[in-house]
Amino acid sequence: MPPHCNSWAKALKVGSVPATTSTLRSRIHAALNHTDGGSESQRWRSLHLVVLGAGLLAVALSSVDDLPQFAQRLIAFVIVLVAAVFLVEYGLRLWAAPESPRYADRTEGSARLRWALSPAGLIGLLAIMPAFAISVRAVAAESDLAALFCFLWILKLGVHAPAMGTLARVISNERATLASVLIIFIIVLVSAATATYFFERAQQPDAFGSLPAALWWAVVTLTTTGYGDVVPHTIAGKMVGSVVMVSGILVLALMTGILATGFSEEERRREYLRVWDQVVKVPMFAELGTVTLSEIVGKLRVRHYPPRFVVVRRDEPGDAMFFIAEGEVEVRLPREPVRLRQGGFFGEMALLDRLPRNATIVTTLPTTLLVLYASDFYEIAAHIPSLVAAVEKEARRRRLENLGGRGAVAKPE
Repeated sequence: MPPHCNSWAKALKVGSVPATTSTLRSRIHAALNHTDGGSESQRWRSLHLVVLGAGLLAVALSSVDDLPQFAQRLIAFVIVLVAAVFLVEYGLRLWAAPESPRYADRTEGSARLRWALSPAGLIGLLAIMPAFAISVRAVAAESDLAALFCFLWILKLGVHAPAMGTLARVISNERATLASVLIIFIIVLVSAATATYFFERAQQPDAFGSLPAALWWAVVTLTTTGYGDVVPHTIAGKMVGSVVMVSGILVLALMTGILATGFSEEERRREYLRVWDQVVKVPMFAELGTVTLSEIVGKLRVRHYPPRFVVVRRDEPGDAMFFIAEGEVEVRLPREPVRLRQGGFFGEMALLDRLPRNATIVTTLPTTLLVLYASDFYEIAAHIPSLVAAVEKEARRRRLENLGGRGAVAKPE
């Protein structure tokens, strides 16, 4: 069999699944993936949030006594409907799991098993089981049982929080530092509880008669909660309490600073990767070396615009130039409009000549622009003269095309 026939055979045989099934499965996986920016994904996310909100409201109302009969039936119907939606969702996610890039090197059965054992799969399973349990009981459930079901359903909100993955990475990256702070917290906690136990147990045997009771007071004080139900009476106990209060503020401030720094670094890394993905789509940048490109990436900012959005207006001050990574814009010149597509740029005339904008530019499609502000442009001019030379060459060409006028602000494709 010729080589090209072998490649077609491999493409059509993916785990003995027809090509049409694989295509349908990939579409379902993309639609159920909340991080995907497609319209189907956005519609499913909106529907999922509405269904989840209706389910949580129904479970909450099921704990109310003396509801009318029709209200109880409506609540039962909503809960059964929400349970059915979650069941269908779980089945589709399990079926489409092999389409996930993280399981690309696994068989279909192994990919589905890994997804089922992942946090998202376990949350989906937990969302199904209690829903049917309360449905079988016709929602005439005790309030504590209804609260439990509400808790299990609300876990699905974590699927809509991309920052949950970021939080996990931050904790993983800062685990050594966080562990050190946690050890300090435990040392202060146990020391304060032991000291207060010896100082206060004689005067307050009910509140400080045991180490567990003293530990409760130490936790409340060290976390700066301060219920005020248990307070030391002796001078030594009050001194220990003062040290614990100050230590609690310091420990919590230190932990907050560590997490804030970790989040900042993680977001900076993610933004760098996002900008890099867009920069390599611009031919002018793609021709540069990796080292030079890395310097430019740190200066550019990614901006996403919807259709018919005015990016710049005529006669306004120019403080930035723009590179088109995706989409299309229309430059509304006095003679005739010019359209720019991926790879074009505009706004450089205002930076080079330091003159106001000479045209209004509007997006015609969903567009991703890379913004280079004036301060960064002049800094790049000192370090990367090749890029600035290319921009100046294009600016001179535009001046000539416009017969010595102020020139177009865009490079048509």
